[in-house]
Amino acid sequence: MYKLQFKPFDKTPKYKQIVQSVITDIERGTLRKGDQLPSISELSAEYYLARDTVEKAYRELRERGFCTSVQGKGYYVQAPDNNKIKILLVFNKLSSYKKIVYYAFLQALGERATVDLQIHHYSASIFQEIMEKNMGKYNYYVVMPHFTQDLDKADYKSILNAIPPDELVLLDKELPELKQQPLTVYQDFDKDIFTALEGTNDLLEKYHRMVLVLPSVGNNYPVEIAWGFRTFCINYNKEFSVKESAMNEVMEPGTAYVVVETTDLAELIKKVRQTHYLLGREIGILSFNSSTLKELLGITVITTDFEAMGRTAAELLLEKQRVKVKNPFYTIRRGSL
Repeated sequence: MYKLQFKPFDKTPKYKQIVQSVITDIERGTLRKGDQLPSISELSAEYYLARDTVEKAYRELRERGFCTSVQGKGYYVQAPDNNKIKILLVFNKLSSYKKIVYYAFLQALGERATVDLQIHHYSASIFQEIMEKNMGKYNYYVVMPHFTQDLDKADYKSILNAIPPDELVLLDKELPELKQQPLTVYQDFDKDIFTALEGTNDLLEKYHRMVLVLPSVGNNYPVEIAWGFRTFCINYNKEFSVKESAMNEVMEPGTAYVVVETTDLAELIKKVRQTHYLLGREIGILSFNSSTLKELLGITVITTDFEAMGRTAAELLLEKQRVKVKNPFYTIRRGSL
């Protein structure tokens, strides 16, 4: 007999759970046009439901065009079996780089899916609210699991574990501690920054001191960035420090800066121009993530391939593959080192 995606202790009304279960399985192809649904008596007995509850669910399904009833025979799937995949995309924030991921994801899906976008703003409790409202309504849940806020109010790992692993996709960050591993397209922030710096060591050799400008308050950057930076500096005998801002920085020759925020990049460029030091000789700058402005200014950048992240996730989702894929990370050399 057809098995409902039914949660007896869910706050959602039971008839609504029946409706959503049937619709979801039609959309994912588990139920096809012409398939017979269990009778009211069968569902009532199997899930200990009142007949009125099942009747109300089937009535709504019939009114919405997802099933039809045949006198003396029962209920049959009516909706076409070529419905689009429904995807909920949950980002930690919306930025120019996240937009690149989003549009690459949409382009790779083409006409095969519809995508709704929500933002959790690094908040575990907001993420919990989003999932409570939308669990069971989509075929796939694509999540950027960066959480630094409200961790005492909601257990985001329990929420992610509650999503069937074949319906969950993780973007940007892997979570190996989950019970079952979903499709994941991730950055390895620690190793990526170390490898990128090591790959530019021929340019960094002329600098004896390195400074990472990494704001912590209100920006929620992964701490692994600092770990990779420190590991490189220790391995290559560099003096180093990690600072919140470039505002009070005093330019010293032989210093290379690794900078994340555009505002700090602008501040450093301004300070260099107020001295007689040459950028790329006495002072070096390496920035995170490329942009047209950084290209025009000749700033060397290290960046993940945001377009590849969105495209890869969409392609693997459509192929129903549950694998882990490390996203490409590379350096664009320009004159600032």
